[in-house]
Amino acid sequence: MSTIYIRMKQSLTLPSQATIRLDQVAKLAGPKGYMEELQQLILCDVKEEDGNIVVIDGLSVIHKILERYPTVETELLGPNQCVVHLEKPKKGPSPLLVSAIWLLLFIGAATAIMNFHYDVSMEAVQQKLHFMLTGNETDHPLWIQVPYSIGLGLGMILFFNHWFKKKFNEEPSPMEIEIFNYQENLDHYVAVKENKVEKRDVDH
Repeated sequence: MSTIYIRMKQSLTLPSQATIRLDQVAKLAGPKGYMEELQQLILCDVKEEDGNIVVIDGLSVIHKILERYPTVETELLGPNQCVVHLEKPKKGPSPLLVSAIWLLLFIGAATAIMNFHYDVSMEAVQQKLHFMLTGNETDHPLWIQVPYSIGLGLGMILFFNHWFKKKFNEEPSPMEIEIFNYQENLDHYVAVKENKVEKRDVDH
């Protein structure tokens, strides 16, 4: 008896009101005679009332396969569900809105940095450092403050591993890791709360 191995994808994004096929939500392995037809197997047609998230359950995938090929065996590997995010066509960002957000973030970041330096008395520290190195007192040790300010900006760029769309290496930045963890937790929550198969099991 032939065995079809199914590994569900964790999540993916598709256009809204799309037709979801098996090859989009899962990777398959098995006899070649089954693969071409199974990969094009339609799981569901997304309607407007489905909202922007659809959960494809592994059991419903197995049920669809067995409807087509009753004599095959199926084995589910990996995740039990695939969270499909439905994305409506997006308009290009407004230059005015982008400029306003950029200005707001710039002012907020600058204020946060200045408040931090004020809290730790950074100016006094730099004045003390200047006195220790030169033996002279000054209110504005620019030879320390200017390189420090430049280094602060360069350090932030290197820390986030991004210069606009350019990355300096293949390592993910801390922001990308946080976004990944957030998305993973969100997908897990949605898979548990929006899974219609599990809801029916609970209701019964």
